[in-house]
Amino acid sequence: MSDIIRRDPRAEWIARNRLHPLHAAMQSAQGGETRWMGPNGVIRKNPHAVGFIGPNGIKRIDRSGGQQGTGGKRSSAPEVVQLPLVTIEQPAFLIAVVPDMVGGRLSSHDRDLLGLARKLAGSDGAVLVVVFGEHKETAFDTAGVDRLLQIEGNEYDGYAPEQRVLALRSANSQFAPRHWLLPDSRTGGGELGRRLAASLGERPATRVWQAEGERCVGRAGAGQQDLHRDLPRLILAAAECAEPVSETRHEARAVELDNNVARNLPRIEDLGPVAVDPAQIPMAEAEFILSGGNGIKDWDLFHAAAVALGATEGASRVAVDDGHMPRARQVGATGTWVTARVYLAVGISGAIQHLQGIGSCDKVVAINMDPGCDMIKRADLSVIGDSTAILKALIALAEAHRNGAARDAA
Repeated sequence: MSDIIRRDPRAEWIARNRLHPLHAAMQSAQGGETRWMGPNGVIRKNPHAVGFIGPNGIKRIDRSGGQQGTGGKRSSAPEVVQLPLVTIEQPAFLIAVVPDMVGGRLSSHDRDLLGLARKLAGSDGAVLVVVFGEHKETAFDTAGVDRLLQIEGNEYDGYAPEQRVLALRSANSQFAPRHWLLPDSRTGGGELGRRLAASLGERPATRVWQAEGERCVGRAGAGQQDLHRDLPRLILAAAECAEPVSETRHEARAVELDNNVARNLPRIEDLGPVAVDPAQIPMAEAEFILSGGNGIKDWDLFHAAAVALGATEGASRVAVDDGHMPRARQVGATGTWVTARVYLAVGISGAIQHLQGIGSCDKVVAINMDPGCDMIKRADLSVIGDSTAILKALIALAEAHRNGAARDAA
């Protein structure tokens, strides 16, 4: 018998072509194989086969409905694939990160910063994250954190940059990290990083958006110029400075400070947040924007919803051209680029210029009658229904929450 491997080029072509009418039957005949030997003896893999695990650890599932049972339910729950766990017992050095943790969770800016830290740590170093007070984050492991230092105490609550600098100095003495990374943001990281640099006698690199080897690149001249310099020990990084960690899982081992941090006599008294009229906040600085488009039929209701939710008002170009909103409230590439943490789009279909203007928003919520519009595809959360009914429901929920909070305070 000959040892020559016989091939069926037509069968191989059908196996590669998912649109061929015999593709499913061919896959079944082959027993769902995901590997076969090519003409040169090279093992071929079918990345479209059900059960194939890609480079990100994500398992390919069947979306054709072929594996679904009767009644519209799957025959079995999809298997959850765990990302590979990376454990660094004796790191050669540490990269310290102090995230903003707005709302007690890692923001997109924080995750970009952790991606940069992971890049600087390489395979020999470990990423140490310093968190002040209580937090709500449960995904430090998948964000690339090897060591987690949680510093607790009432003295760190509110605005206490001097006390936090003392704690960071203690961490610097104990762990001696190779680099300190903080977000160059308005929510605390920019100021804390500059205070820490002055305290440690370091010359920081600010608004860094790229770091390679021993060099880094930062923005200057109102974002119109790039500054190239040697990579310093203290880095204040801009958003999108690196890709977030997505392919590995880390242990996020808890560590503690050996010595107690000295109490600082505050020279600044924190009187708490000051109520600001959302209508007076420039859209480029607003954290929560309620934006209306052509789908809004009752603009008085829209304005009432903005007041009830405490949101800054925005609008699409169509709404502005129709005279429902002033030109200063237009969102998009032809209006204002916004960076809100929450962008609530009501009745906006999602023109390309509008989507460009909200590209840096953290979370996008869309309310629309058309489930196939581009805004629904862009949104993190979508609500399909009449905008008038949904806005009335939102107002009722906001008022009920506000009244309940008032009763609890009383």
